[in-house]
This record gives sequence, C-alpha cells and structure tokens, in this order.
Amino acid sequence: MIVTKEKRNLILAGSATGLIAVLLVFFGNPKNMGFCIACFIRDTAGALSLHSASVVQYARPEIIGLLLGSMMISIIKKEFKPRGGSSPLLRFVFSFFVMIGALVFLGCPFRLILRLAGGDLNALVALFGFISGIIGGSILLSKGFSLGRSYKQSKAEGSMMGVVALALLAILIFIPSLLKFSEKGPGSLHAPVALALAGGLIVGILAQRTRFCMAGGIRDVFLFKDSTLLLGSVMVFVVALILNLFTGNFVLGFAGQPVAHTDWLWNFLGMGLVGYGSVLLGGCPLRQTILAGEGSSDSAMSVLGMLVGAAFAHNFGLASSTSGATLYGKIAVIIGFVIISAIVFVQLKNKK
Repeated sequence: MIVTKEKRNLILAGSATGLIAVLLVFFGNPKNMGFCIACFIRDTAGALSLHSASVVQYARPEIIGLLLGSMMISIIKKEFKPRGGSSPLLRFVFSFFVMIGALVFLGCPFRLILRLAGGDLNALVALFGFISGIIGGSILLSKGFSLGRSYKQSKAEGSMMGVVALALLAILIFIPSLLKFSEKGPGSLHAPVALALAGGLIVGILAQRTRFCMAGGIRDVFLFKDSTLLLGSVMVFVVALILNLFTGNFVLGFAGQPVAHTDWLWNFLGMGLVGYGSVLLGGCPLRQTILAGEGSSDSAMSVLGMLVGAAFAHNFGLASSTSGATLYGKIAVIIGFVIISAIVFVQLKNKK
C-alpha cells in the first residue's frame, strides 16, 4: 500500500489524538471519555445553567481548545474563510437531533471509539447503528440531497465562535463563580484546566489540518471506496486500545462499563440517528466544531443546535442514564428520524 502524505498525516494525527484522549483520562477525565464532543457540550450547557442536571455541569476546556486551535491554525495557514448561509435553521434542527441520539447512547462518535478501546461492547452495538445511519444518509446524498451552498461572509461573522470561546475561557479562569460546577458524577471528573485546554488546542489543530471526521471516513468508504479519511479514526482506536491494555483500563464486557448502559436497541438507534444526521450535515460533531472554529457560521449553527439539544435532553428527561434509555428519549429518537427524513424528502421532491 502506498502511504500518501494525506494518509501519513491522518495516521499521525489519529495516533496523537488517541494518546491525548488516554492522558486526559489519566489526569482526571471520566473513563472512556478523554474526548466526547456531545458530553462536553452537554457539560458546558450545564455550567451555563441551560439545564439543571447537577452531575453534568462543567465548562469543558477541551471544547474551547478545539475551537481556538482550529481558528488559530486556519488563520496561520490562510484558510480562515468565513462563510455561511447553507440552510442554517435546518442545520440547527439536524444537530439538535444528533445531540439527542448521542445522549441516548451516552456519547458522540469520538467517545464511541474510546469506549470500544476500553472494552465496552455496548459501543460495538452502537458502531453498527452508526454505520447504518451513515449508509442511509449517504444513499440520500447520492440521490442529490444537499443543504445548499454557502456564501462568503465577513470576518466578524466567522470569528464569533472564537470570541465566545475566549470569553468562556476568561470566565472559567477569572470569574468561575458565574458558572455551575458538579460536585459529583461525570461533571466533577476532569483534567486540570491547562492540560485539558492544551489537549483541545492540539486536537483542534490536527483535526483542522487533516479534515478528521468520524462520519466522513465511513461515508467515503461507502460512496467512493476511499478509506483514507477512516485512517484517523482507526488510529485513535488502536493507540487508545494499546494504552488502555498497558495501564489496566481495558475491561471487556457489556455490564459495569463507565457512564454507559446495556440497552442494546437504543444504543444502536441512538448512534444510528447520530450517523444519519451527521452525514447529511457534512460532518460529525467533532468536524462541525472544527469547521465552526475556522469560520463557518453554518457549523457554528450546528454547534448551537447541539448545545440546545443537550439542554433540552436533560431538562425534559430524554438523556439516558446508566440504567438505560428513558421512554421520552426513545420517543425523541424516533421523532428525530422522522423529522430529518421528512425534511430530506421534501428537499429532494422540490429539487426534482
């Protein structure tokens, strides 16, 4: 196999990201949660008092780092190109339901990989759901579905997510009394701020340079028979698996996994909804966060959709617990599939 520069960069970026994820757990993050975009946005929503679930409230520096890292490197490389206007409200809705699906599973695609690397077989079930959702969405893309083109926007518009990230970082460091912090549960477990911020910055830079995307890798394999983008995800898994085995954090099985449940059907369907919505959006939650940092107001709207989705999920009992998925969460996942599919088919019909 010829290892191109792009493949080499993805292998190196995935390896570094897997290493950072395990280190963040070693220094305080919840197990199998060195990085989880959905969980960290949810925790940040709690810190901002957008929901009242006391066990998941913490302004995660990793999210701030992802946004700032992506923004800084895109400016340095002259790739900071503010753009937007590609169905922003539809992106908000899709992202809202992507977050609902993630919180029914209890993790985003990034955490799915880390849970697998920690021996959590519930994540294997979810992986099949994630792949199924991506295949379903990819078929619709091949039939012509699109959220439309984006347009050039002002630098002020494209910089807003970076400004918000800096403001949140300043509050976290200098006036933390304005935020809420969990005293127990996953929100109370975190690496030191400086280390978490540094980890986010590095991963943000690497993800921006390599177009790292969990959903995009599987989409490219299905639509174009191209496994290049998938290499990043594979290397995250391989490195995290090796380090977990070395440190004794690998526990194979379904039961007793950290911040997880064994409700296999809803693990499958929850991540199926994440895959379905992500591929139609053009990227997984990590990719949307990186694009928001490099100036896409469309992806910024996706991040806001996930933020509101997280708040909604915990305010109205949609998020799962270690006991399993809730009734309202199950209903919300089905509604998510129905609403996203209805939007897609209306768009396709109008296009014809």
